Amino acid sequence: MNRLSVDRHRCVLIPLSFVFAVASVAFAEDKASEPQKHLFILSGQSNMQGLRPEESFIPAVKEEFGKDNVIVVFDALGGQPIRRWYKEWEPAEGDPPKTTGDLYDRLMTKVNAAIAEKQIATVTFIWMQGERDANEGHGSVYDASLRGLYDQLSRDLGREDVNFVIGRLSDFDMTNSRYRDWTMVRDVQVEFAQSHPRTDWVDTDDLNDGLNRRGKEIRNDLHYSAEGYKTLGSRFAEKAIKLIRDAE
Repeated sequence: MNRLSVDRHRCVLIPLSFVFAVASVAFAEDKASEPQKHLFILSGQSNMQGLRPEESFIPAVKEEFGKDNVIVVFDALGGQPIRRWYKEWEPAEGDPPKTTGDLYDRLMTKVNAAIAEKQIATVTFIWMQGERDANEGHGSVYDASLRGLYDQLSRDLGREDVNFVIGRLSDFDMTNSRYRDWTMVRDVQVEFAQSHPRTDWVDTDDLNDGLNRRGKEIRNDLHYSAEGYKTLGSRFAEKAIKLIRDAE
């Protein structure tokens, strides 16, 4: 190749490199200028599964933060103990289970897909669970389980500012006659929620009377009425918004 040809190639390569560099910077600036999203993760067992986020929770957080600035991930399964989320769960006595955390992995698969390529401003975890642990008599380790789950989620998301909202168990079995650790788990949930500025809880004692989703009259039931679930969604949203605004 003669000198003229080499010079011609250089004249082409230098401008192209410059164009690619400018494009990369512009792309990075566009990403940085995108509105940051508020991530809400809702999970738990049957009384979370009965919630329909689109009824009251999602409209409330979208109204507060803008419809394009909210990501909601919902994953729940009825009748499940906290050990299916908390991977290092151990009972007060006996050997730990062979398998833990499978529902957490399922949840985080959804979370990671939802936040890919997104700028996340805040993360709020909303938890409605505890009935199964109360029934099985694991109240004495429920505090450690909650704290472990909180730390596990914070670590996996690489954040130290995760908000945590807990739906406290209702007044379904205040005598512990059917679920032996019912009141213990209730108390633990409140104590945990009051132990950290980024945690809070919602009351559900008035949500388990009325007509359920099938139109059946219920009173002091394990599960909530159709209106009760709508109210639960609104209360979750209210507490989540407050935690986010208080931290600003």
